Amino acid sequence: MEKMIHVENLVKQYDRAKTPSVKGINFDVKEGEFFAFLGPNGAGKTTTISILTTTLSKTSGNVTIAGSDIDKEAKHVRENVGIIFQQPSLDPQLSAEENIRFHACLYGMYTYRPTFKMMPKEYRKRVLELAEIIGIQDALFKPIKKLSGGMQRKFEIIRSLIHTPKILFLDEPTQGLDAVSRRGLWDYLNTVRRENGTTVFLTTHYIDEAEHVDRVCIINQGLIAFNGTPDLMKQNLLKQEVILDSDNRLALTNELTAMGMNHRVEDHVIVPYQDITAQEIIAKLKTKLTLLKMQEPTLEDAYIEYLLRTGGETV
Repeated sequence: MEKMIHVENLVKQYDRAKTPSVKGINFDVKEGEFFAFLGPNGAGKTTTISILTTTLSKTSGNVTIAGSDIDKEAKHVRENVGIIFQQPSLDPQLSAEENIRFHACLYGMYTYRPTFKMMPKEYRKRVLELAEIIGIQDALFKPIKKLSGGMQRKFEIIRSLIHTPKILFLDEPTQGLDAVSRRGLWDYLNTVRRENGTTVFLTTHYIDEAEHVDRVCIINQGLIAFNGTPDLMKQNLLKQEVILDSDNRLALTNELTAMGMNHRVEDHVIVPYQDITAQEIIAKLKTKLTLLKMQEPTLEDAYIEYLLRTGGETV
């Protein structure tokens, strides 16, 4: 499978900064992959994504995007990427379609025409198809300022996809959206990925949004702290927990202590385990249980653990 993003020994040293913001990082993103790039504020996320999208120069290292070198072939790189910025970037005085039209013409795809109907058939078909995928074609010609934040975000995605990029960069795409809009946005993005095979590069502070990505990469203090699947990330660091209880809780906790099992008592008795299975724990217990529940660690649990172990902030 082709590497859509290749980063090798990437360094960014800002003027007057004592240490580099990005310290020789390496990673690859494959074609069609959903890649989450996570890290606390100041870890180097924004610097890295700015370099990858050619809006910031690097100090040293090698970076290729869709096979093009970001220094020697910056124009080709820009032709192959779509970007959804952290802050809304649509012109509120224009309609949704006018924003998309200006973007397409700035990319050199078409000569500008003053109305949608005067634009080439290929453009009109592409816009309508993208709007139909998410079911927002009825709002296509409405002024941006009259649309909800969630609806505006969806049109930003259409705008970023109009030139059929190979890679879509999403920088905090759901910031400021309510839960319903967030879910709708992700449903749409997954549909786009299925339809077009687009590679997605995501940064987000909502760690739960990265639960179902193909790969997670954590940057902390300018260095890569982890690069792998969400499942591997959870397995590497976190002990799983089994939640138990009994009418005779004292007998249960005494038995766990005798077995050498660490545990804590909250609303119930929580037993973390790593080198033993929950079934083995339960099989050894003689105290009658009134509650047995498996508690799987979340990606956010693992993320916080990684940051704590690598000396970073957790927010």
